[in-house]
Amino acid sequence: MPTNFTVVKVEDVGDGSNSGAAAGNSRPISLDNVFQEAGDVNSPEPEPDESHQESTPFLNSSSNEDCSYEGKNMALYEEEMDSTPMVASLLNKLANYTNLTQGVREHEEAEDGVRRVAVMVPQMGTFIGVYLPCMQNILGVILFLRLTWIVGTAGILESLAIVSMCCVCTLLTAISMSAIATNGVVPAGGSYYMISRSLGPEFGGAVGLCFYLGTTFAGSLYILGTIEILLMYIVPFDAMKVLDENDMRIYGTCCLLLMALVVFVGVNYVNKLALVFLSCVALSIMATYAGAAKTLIEPPAFNVCMLGNRALKNEMFDKCEKTELVTNLFCGLNSTCDFFESNNMSEIVAIPGLRSDVIKENLWSNYDDANMIIEKKVSPRSPSVKAGSKDQYYVINDITTYFTLLVGIYFPSVTGIMAGSNRSGDLRDAQRSIPVGTILAILTTSFLYISFVLLFGACIEGVVLRDKFGFSVKTMPVIGVLAWPSPWVIVIGSFFSCCGAGLQSLTGAPRLLQAIARDGIIPFLQVFGHGKRNGEPTWALLLTVGICEIGILIASLDSVAPILSMFFLMCYLFVNLACAVQTLLRTPNWRPRFKFYHWTLSFLGMSLCLSLMFICSWYYAIGAILIAGLIYKYIEYRGAVKEWGDGIRGLSLNAARYALIRLEEVPLHTKNWRPQLLVLCKLNSDLKVKHPRLLSFTSQLKAGKGLTIVGSVLEGTYITRKADAIAGEQNMKAAMATERTKGFSHVIVSSSLRDGFSILIQSAGLGGMKHNAVLLAWPAGWKQARDSLAQRNFIETVRETTEAHQALLVAKNIDRFPSNHDRLKGGAIDVWWIVHDGGLLMLLPFLLMQHKVWRKCKMRIFTVAQMKDNSIQMKKDLQVFLYQLRLDAEVEVVEMHDSDISAFTYEKTLKMEQRSQMLKEMQLSRTEREREAQLIHDRNTASHSASSDKAAGATPEHVHMTWTKDKLLNERNKHREGMAVKDMFNMKPEWENLNQANVRRMHTAVKLNEVVKKKSKDSELVLLNMPGPPKNKKGDENYMEFLEVVMEGLDRVLLVRGGGREVITIYS
Repeated sequence: MPTNFTVVKVEDVGDGSNSGAAAGNSRPISLDNVFQEAGDVNSPEPEPDESHQESTPFLNSSSNEDCSYEGKNMALYEEEMDSTPMVASLLNKLANYTNLTQGVREHEEAEDGVRRVAVMVPQMGTFIGVYLPCMQNILGVILFLRLTWIVGTAGILESLAIVSMCCVCTLLTAISMSAIATNGVVPAGGSYYMISRSLGPEFGGAVGLCFYLGTTFAGSLYILGTIEILLMYIVPFDAMKVLDENDMRIYGTCCLLLMALVVFVGVNYVNKLALVFLSCVALSIMATYAGAAKTLIEPPAFNVCMLGNRALKNEMFDKCEKTELVTNLFCGLNSTCDFFESNNMSEIVAIPGLRSDVIKENLWSNYDDANMIIEKKVSPRSPSVKAGSKDQYYVINDITTYFTLLVGIYFPSVTGIMAGSNRSGDLRDAQRSIPVGTILAILTTSFLYISFVLLFGACIEGVVLRDKFGFSVKTMPVIGVLAWPSPWVIVIGSFFSCCGAGLQSLTGAPRLLQAIARDGIIPFLQVFGHGKRNGEPTWALLLTVGICEIGILIASLDSVAPILSMFFLMCYLFVNLACAVQTLLRTPNWRPRFKFYHWTLSFLGMSLCLSLMFICSWYYAIGAILIAGLIYKYIEYRGAVKEWGDGIRGLSLNAARYALIRLEEVPLHTKNWRPQLLVLCKLNSDLKVKHPRLLSFTSQLKAGKGLTIVGSVLEGTYITRKADAIAGEQNMKAAMATERTKGFSHVIVSSSLRDGFSILIQSAGLGGMKHNAVLLAWPAGWKQARDSLAQRNFIETVRETTEAHQALLVAKNIDRFPSNHDRLKGGAIDVWWIVHDGGLLMLLPFLLMQHKVWRKCKMRIFTVAQMKDNSIQMKKDLQVFLYQLRLDAEVEVVEMHDSDISAFTYEKTLKMEQRSQMLKEMQLSRTEREREAQLIHDRNTASHSASSDKAAGATPEHVHMTWTKDKLLNERNKHREGMAVKDMFNMKPEWENLNQANVRRMHTAVKLNEVVKKKSKDSELVLLNMPGPPKNKKGDENYMEFLEVVMEGLDRVLLVRGGGREVITIYS
């Protein structure tokens, strides 16, 4: 009997202010008040898609107002009490939690908005809560209407095989389900909850909907069984023929609407009638056993009229003799009566009994095609005869029979093993009751089915067993002929059994759909999560009725049974998979109290379920798999993101760990090389990605393949900038999603940008999944910077990637690169192959042209020939090389003749060195840098005092503390004006003082830039070999200028520096 819990509030002894109040008011309070004191009473209700049990299973982490601690014994931990409460408080809430009911009552409280004063403790034990519901769901329509026909058609041996396969399948599934159900509390949702929390929302949603469809079609099956019993045996219209399909549809629809109305009015009526329906089933089973035992004493007085070896429908005549009436029936209206005249009419006993030898005849199968006359086999090889239009008085086989069809029809009779787990919230000890009750129910029903197969085969004549509708025994169910004291016990019992099972299906299916909808994993189903104020799923019931009507319109019990078999087998398959995955992963949370399980049993059950799916019907199996697959993909792409600690995530982690270890064991082959990118992004002041097109270019280059890590650095300390790092990483993920870049993002905080980027280059990635190339944007504003920090960071990045043997890609004018929505109509991707650095220059255009943005571009490869080179032979060799590489590209060899160094080259070198000298001297504070700049200005003015005012103004005006863009343009204009009037001979002393190595490098950069601009000015993208920085760091200040000169006048440029290994090969 349910009892009410009351709790006496105990105050802290050390708190003197409240001790008196506690003593004076020590009266019982409701358990609900305890919860309200532990949390915020006015806190909003949780969202429908996040159950309280799942998000905060034991503690209300959002309410910390009452977590203060005033004692002295644990003062060391007093500052952490808001986030880590004392163990006593935790245990108190744990105890209170386990007294809650997780069924309909919770939904009622949530819908009403009213807290119950007392919490009723669940009192259901194993027998009432698990065993009887499973028995009621397992035993049903197939037992009473089809099992005798299955035994007669398949024979005793094959029938035992069918029963054994199906029962073993459900037993193995029950073992797996028991392990999952005892690994924690299973709230409302039953099998859906177990699968979704074990395999993830995608699998859970797909299999949950399949289970919902199976339960809904089970309702159709039971309603069709109810109508078949009603119209065939209780109020038959025509006892001589099979039911008309339209009659089945009309009466079935009316019955469905009536049952839906009962469920809508109140589920309490269904629960109250459940015991009555189960009593009818138990009474029918006992009547069958009693009838079989009675055959030992006296067989039932039922005879079958035979014409030769053919069974007749004996409803039209009382005596099995060739009377005038019978002769007119068979020979009238020009019917051929050769068989009637050549064979005698005789009677055989329908139920010979256990003492007869009929079991020998029924051992073997008797499969037939549709419309074949059922005959008593004289010999095993005697052929069957097909019935004609005038043979309506013979008992005829209505469908083509074969072994796999019978498996699909029989399997629904062993479903229903989830009934106990669905009621886990109403059990006194669910972790003990579910395994014991479910397994006992399966063993009991398996014994019943096997014993019935043997009894039917040993007691009933073969032609009667194959008579599906009992036409040969005056239109009575064959099992009813065996039952004692009357066949009406079976008729009435099976009728109420089918009614009760149909009501249970219409009650359970909407609640399962409601549980799926409230989880929010399938957006278009969220409307079905709502219902009446007491939590009854009204909208889900309407959808269930609509789907159930589809099964009724099929109007054939034999056609509906394989459909629901598919969906139930799909559900059982994933229950076994969930248990196997959790067992093999050995996750710390996998601690089921049920110990009699093993992963091999789960895999055996999974394999058996899959085999039975294709045995029953291969096209239905494929259809069910496709439905589950479509739902899986829909949840994956459109569903809500859930983290339930599922086993698939753990399986992915284990697979990733295994793959990473394998990747690290074996070095990467050239054929498997692809750019694994580390993209170095900069964040602006709003912590947004400064160059989103860098991510677009990454997605175009990678197309979702390989590894992509997007990293950025914030300057400061992690303690002070943790929030900025998290916000920046979220913004980076949003930008990656917008630009369709698949990969990982990471923002670190470092004391300096240089150190942060160095850390990323060294440590990004894991094991064998580390980046082999670095992509960054060209620092366009390095000349305008007040100091040389930007250029020093860039040069050090180049050096570190070279030292780490990583490729480097530097994109100039990255904001002008095409987005993912652009489609280039043509143009060329030009590759300037100056030096060979592993073939990366030729591989990158090929990868880009796989993307739809660059697909219509063509690749052109330019290489430079010196005077001593044979340009014609170089072109031929390059064409052969590209042919062997399977690359389609135009080839051109550009000849660069030796020429004198121009005055323009000297002048650019002079400007470069003067600026470098200025930046060298200005490394201190702002005041000191201004003083140094003024000294340099005065020195340069004095050295050129003999020159004209215009000419003399060119050099000293170059020296400025801040090198802005406007000042740069002014200096260039003044320089050009000065060059018009300069005396070339007066400039020679200055040129001779220049570093000749810098002059040669500048000469190369200028000449190369002229050639590239001439050939590739209109190309969509130019790829250039990136020269490395000087080994002597004293030349760092000039390195950036050389690169700037090479790229001057070009729109989109990608500087490429190889990682020191071959990345492309001619071999297969």
